[in-house]
Amino acid sequence: MPKVAVGGTFQYLHDGHEVLIIKAFEIAKKGKVYIGLTSDEMINKNHKVQAYECRKAELIEFLEKLEVPYKNYTISKLNDSYGPSLEGDFDYIVVSPETYPVALKINCLREEKGLAPLKITKVEYVMAEDGIPISSTRIAKGEIDGHGRLKEKKPEKI
Repeated sequence: MPKVAVGGTFQYLHDGHEVLIIKAFEIAKKGKVYIGLTSDEMINKNHKVQAYECRKAELIEFLEKLEVPYKNYTISKLNDSYGPSLEGDFDYIVVSPETYPVALKINCLREEKGLAPLKITKVEYVMAEDGIPISSTRIAKGEIDGHGRLKEKKPEKI
């Protein structure tokens, strides 16, 4: 059964994150998905990010909504860009266009260690109403919601 890796910060678990995670489970079928969740120490964002435990709870809530059995996934803390993908016997890695270069680097490092490269599945961005990708940064700025709907700008006070 396939072992699939996927990772991210998963701040404001939005439609783009959901598509990425769903794709990982589609590939895994009855196999296992290893979800790497960025640690608080590793976060390098230009906006405030929820604590690791809060992001993990949201992720688990989403997986429960999908009715994914607990035995079909593991969530682990990422303290670097690669997590267990450099050691484990994974078959696939699911990435966004933003993290695709990291997957290429992972495969180079795996090959240096004598491990088989991972099959990379790149999931395209989910676009907001304005044709720009949904992102946690845009949500934090108040431009869009987690489904990519534009938020109305409040008129400035005179």
